[in-house]
Amino acid sequence: MQKIFQHCGKKISVVGSTGSGKTTLARQIAQQLQIPHIELDAIHWEPNWTTTPSQVFRDRVTEALSGACWVVDGNYSAVRDIVWSQAETVVFLDYSFWLIMRRLLRRTLLRSLKQEELWNGNRESIKKSFFSQESILLWMLQTYQQNRKKYPRLFQQPEYAHLPICCTFTIPHNGREMVVPLLRMSWVIK
Repeated sequence: MQKIFQHCGKKISVVGSTGSGKTTLARQIAQQLQIPHIELDAIHWEPNWTTTPSQVFRDRVTEALSGACWVVDGNYSAVRDIVWSQAETVVFLDYSFWLIMRRLLRRTLLRSLKQEELWNGNRESIKKSFFSQESILLWMLQTYQQNRKKYPRLFQQPEYAHLPICCTFTIPHNGREMVVPLLRMSWVIK
């Protein structure tokens, strides 16, 4: 059984639909393993919800991932080649639509009401989150099914054949209770 955990590595990418808990799980893994956590949203979003120019984003991600170990979270296809070419494990959070929607509604409402700063001074607002074409809720509705189909196909692509383990979790407690011990164990075994 220990051989299963042998190849988890120290470079971990956490992916999943908007609101699935990528950042929360990535942060927990990073804390438990005492390695850096890199949040792609923090690199991508400039002040006033302006996106970082593509090449600048790629350069920043390349720099952020230059360390020997890290946990990164995010779904940006623009940098997937950079992230996954270095990753040793990909964790896919494939939770049900209603679970994610419930979590995302709660998170978005709380962030909007508390005016919690996210990245570079950006804050979610009731207007933008609930009554806008740029709504994070609308984004989740538009991308949820695509992500559920896309990631299993991507894991089969030849350019990602080096990824020995692509963990897929369909129940939240499995992600938290199983990933961290799995990764810890792999460090001990090596």
